[in-house]
Amino acid sequence: MIQRVNKTSRPHLTLVSSSRRLVVSLIFLFILFFSSFNSARAQLAVYEEHSPDVALRWSLIPGAGQIYNGQAWKVPIIYGAFAGMGYLIYDNYKNMKMFKDEYLYRRNNFDQRQLEDYASYPTENIYNLYNDYNKNFQLMIIITAGIYALNLVDAYVFGHLYGFQIDDNLTLNIAPTIGYTPLGPSPSLTVGLHF
Repeated sequence: MIQRVNKTSRPHLTLVSSSRRLVVSLIFLFILFFSSFNSARAQLAVYEEHSPDVALRWSLIPGAGQIYNGQAWKVPIIYGAFAGMGYLIYDNYKNMKMFKDEYLYRRNNFDQRQLEDYASYPTENIYNLYNDYNKNFQLMIIITAGIYALNLVDAYVFGHLYGFQIDDNLTLNIAPTIGYTPLGPSPSLTVGLHF
């Protein structure tokens, strides 16, 4: 004897089966999308050359040009340099502001001291400390701009060298030799380039 199952009496089974169908459908679409995406990328890679100009444009975001060139290992170095310079900029700015405020306080209040740690320092030394931290602050900003420019140059140059192949037939041999002259033996280096 066959019993009829009332669908309203078991709502959890309907929910499980519909969610299972949804998950299977999503996995199928995911696999279908990425398999077609990779084949389309492979076809584009045949026709599209690696552009150093695109690498330069991508490198406006620090590290993105290196990723475009396939050198993702450089990204932590770039961001580490920026983080270190950011800390030095912040530290020099904080100290510069502290000594500037102390110097202005002493000038406006007839050499009264505001910072107890520097109470024994003459006002001229406080000004010199302010000036030193100000110069260091400006120098750190210039160095940070240099790191950014180096990021741009690195991405552009390696964008040009992207397709450059070095195989085993290209070797440079440097070997020490002893040459004989009328004055006797003399040490020298022999350089050989094979390609």
